[in-house]
Amino acid sequence: MRRDSLFYQLFAQLPQTLFDLLGIDTPQGYRFESVELKQTAFRMDGVFVPPDPSGTVYFCEVQFQRDTTFYERFFAEIFLYLRLYRQTFSDWQAVVIYPHRQVEQVSFEPYEVLVNSHRLHRVYLNELGSLEALPLSLALMQLTVLPEAEMPTAARLLAERTRTEAVPRPEVIMELITTIVLYKFTELSREEVLRMLGFTTEELKRTRFYRDVYAEAREEGLQQGLQQGLQQGETLVVLRLLRRRFGELPAGLEERIRQLPAHQIEALAEALLDFTALEEVFAWLERSS
Repeated sequence: MRRDSLFYQLFAQLPQTLFDLLGIDTPQGYRFESVELKQTAFRMDGVFVPPDPSGTVYFCEVQFQRDTTFYERFFAEIFLYLRLYRQTFSDWQAVVIYPHRQVEQVSFEPYEVLVNSHRLHRVYLNELGSLEALPLSLALMQLTVLPEAEMPTAARLLAERTRTEAVPRPEVIMELITTIVLYKFTELSREEVLRMLGFTTEELKRTRFYRDVYAEAREEGLQQGLQQGLQQGETLVVLRLLRRRFGELPAGLEERIRQLPAHQIEALAEALLDFTALEEVFAWLERSS
């Protein structure tokens, strides 16, 4: 699982996640950045920059592998940043996110005073508590470290919470849940993951995935010739969705679909979201002929 990219998305989309980890109210105006300190080629996973110089800057690092010199590097990055950008803050805090305690560096004597100070907050995702009780932002973090066998049930629980709780930007949370599951189950398509999360056909059609596929196909249809009209765009939507689900289509099947009249193309677009095998497409065409 490419957790660096995943946690970057989480912090960028839901910056309140850091403050949920710290157990404090989310202050207004903070900006999330991934910062490269070019003099040494250091890169910090996340820096939460205060809106004015009187605020606190927060450094956040996600560490999912044992590194015997992690704290040496982390504090070196922090102090270099403090030197370069001193005029932009008045205080600093650091957060390190581990999947569990066994990953943490064992020996850190030269930095013990910093590691054990109020400056550093160490978070172990497997100790955060139950998914039901956590804020959704933290539950998303915990979802990344669950065993594969537990993830489908947990992901459906979070999807249902997103639908029923009054949460800001529910579409962003649903997209993050989908992305986390896709990272774990690489053999599944995005549509199959959405099905696993309990999306109905109508809900699926309202997702960004479906809209993006539809828009791509419509654009492709327009590029192939506006004179052929809207029906070609609708046909390309159907063909693109079928390829996403079942791979390359037999030439005969594709030709049959291209010959369908407009009302049957629209009916097929509705029906295909319930198909689980290519044979069902052939059966539908036989029934509709």
